[in-house]
Amino acid sequence: MKDVSGKVAFVTGGGSGVGLGQARVFARAGAKIVIADIRQDHLDDAVAQLAGEGLTAHAIRLDITDRAAYAAAADEVERVYGVVQLLFNTAGVSIFGPLEKSTYDDYDWQMGVNFGGCVNGIQTFVPRMIKFGKGGHIINTASLGAFLAAGPAGIYSASKFAVRGLSEALRAELAKYDIGVTVLCPANVNTNIAESVMTRPKQYSNSGYKFNDAILDSLRRIYSAGKDPVELAEEVLKAIRENRMYCIPYPEARKPLEKHFADVLASLPPEDADPDGVRKRQLAMEQYRKELAELQYKPH
Repeated sequence: MKDVSGKVAFVTGGGSGVGLGQARVFARAGAKIVIADIRQDHLDDAVAQLAGEGLTAHAIRLDITDRAAYAAAADEVERVYGVVQLLFNTAGVSIFGPLEKSTYDDYDWQMGVNFGGCVNGIQTFVPRMIKFGKGGHIINTASLGAFLAAGPAGIYSASKFAVRGLSEALRAELAKYDIGVTVLCPANVNTNIAESVMTRPKQYSNSGYKFNDAILDSLRRIYSAGKDPVELAEEVLKAIRENRMYCIPYPEARKPLEKHFADVLASLPPEDADPDGVRKRQLAMEQYRKELAELQYKPH
């Protein structure tokens, strides 16, 4: 998608941080912006900020884990602007601590929002995009943690690994509909994601991690040194125009990623180690793909 002007963009987490940066940059580029967020105060502030620049956005309060509410939001967008062609699955939450102290609630909350919310956006909008028949682009926000996992962020990284994996598969599947997919993998960004614990539902309140004002202040100091959300969104716009699979605009990530993938490759045997086995497995996979195409993709 070279030109986003006039396209309808739906941005989750659009009330602040990375999402608001995306709303601002794509509104400047001429897209019709819808921002969705769980916090009404963030929505009100975001709309006011955009209006101060002469930019317009339609705001919808949305819990991205609520599938019925998501469908209603999609209907509302179509009544106001039309069919969404730019989907930003941006909203996310995080809380960090020792993995061995994690609770089911720590897993369910982060996986439910970070991965489940992304799934809900895809399930809600992709069929509408396909039916509309004019292509589109999906931007799923993962994290550098989708490649490089750290212990205290283990659950967060797992949720972002899932987003990355789904994005890679989705890109291959949706190309035939002229729908692109980019996975955004930021490192540090200057956002208020540390405050996401304030929206943690009561049913997921049993946490094994400590969280207090001192921890919040420490996280705020870290994030304050991060990349500006508008600069990050400008990189996303470039990635869409170039139809890139990944958007990772952090030069400091190069060496850790090189080491990571070097370790992966070092674990493999030489290419000529098992020619008969390779041939046998490849033939079996080719046959399976043919059968899958016949059984799953033929008209009912």
